[in-house]
Amino acid sequence: MNLSSLYDKALASEFLEIEEGMFLFENAPLTALMYVADELRKGRVPHGKVTWQIDRNVNTTNVCVANCKFCNFYRIPGHAEAYITDMPTYRKKIEETVKYGGDQLLLQGGHHPELGLDFYTTTFRAIKQEYPTIKLHALGPPEVAHICKLEGKSHREVLTALKEAGMDSLPGAGAEILVDRVRRLISKGKCGADEWLAIMHEAHKLNITTSATMMFGHVETIRERFEHLVKIRDVQAKKPEGAKGFLAFIPWTFQDVDTLLTKIRGVHNLTTPEEYIRTIAISRIMLPNINNIQASWLTVGKQTAQLCLHAGANDFGSIMIEENVVSAAGAPHRFTSRTIQDAIREAGFEPQLRNQQYEWRELPKMEEQVVNY
Repeated sequence: MNLSSLYDKALASEFLEIEEGMFLFENAPLTALMYVADELRKGRVPHGKVTWQIDRNVNTTNVCVANCKFCNFYRIPGHAEAYITDMPTYRKKIEETVKYGGDQLLLQGGHHPELGLDFYTTTFRAIKQEYPTIKLHALGPPEVAHICKLEGKSHREVLTALKEAGMDSLPGAGAEILVDRVRRLISKGKCGADEWLAIMHEAHKLNITTSATMMFGHVETIRERFEHLVKIRDVQAKKPEGAKGFLAFIPWTFQDVDTLLTKIRGVHNLTTPEEYIRTIAISRIMLPNINNIQASWLTVGKQTAQLCLHAGANDFGSIMIEENVVSAAGAPHRFTSRTIQDAIREAGFEPQLRNQQYEWRELPKMEEQVVNY
């Protein structure tokens, strides 16, 4: 195995084996890895712009029985701080989102033991009835799996009902690392890797667009990261002809402030900026069948995310008018519509506002969000 032949194989958009990807990740000079990934970006996203989005992360409930060891957001049933978001709150948040130019809610929550399919379909329909133009990028495979278990229904039945009620797309939430050894250690209460992947495949068969994520820098090995990438790639390869499948891949780093993983197991996020940039580059190389690679400025900060735009990433994600889950574990970074565009230009690219389907939007008339840095 040598670097030159692997560069050629990658540049030809061939599927690299796990061992080949690991060899590149561990041995290629950073500049060479960035060059290969950047060339692949130019081929997959030839317009050369860096896309971004305006949306808001709204949580349906913070009640959860999954007991993930990296989450500070959830509350157990009956906790004094437990809540279920009501329609007046959705109205307020949606109207603020529109004021700031947003067109979508990222709608997620915990595994509430008493909230089944009817709760979500009723909620989605109520939002769509009042705000028909708002897109719902909603739930994720673990929440779908949880609803299926509560209802005794199949993945297809639940996904079909959610889609008919107004779910526009399915986020790649709850992937963490798609290896069950890791999942047993950090998120035992969530669905296993195979079920996560099966739900995404079923969504693709129903022509529901999705995204995929990877949370790394905790208890996983380098090989397990590559197993994760190959599993994502394989599901994308199985999507029906004409389906978009995974629109984007977003790797982000474990945030360790006050989490059980840190307090009980002593696990800390030791990911360096170079390791994150390498991960972005190798994601572009290992996933030649996924068009968009997103840099997680929320977890790694502005400067590292800017460098990722020269290492295969073509998307800066959302300004996230509201975000509660990752921030609760220590992610401190924030952008507004103005500052995210400034950051993209500083990196040498032209910013382009998009929607969840990666269709371009014109900049709407909006009020600039005020953020305390």
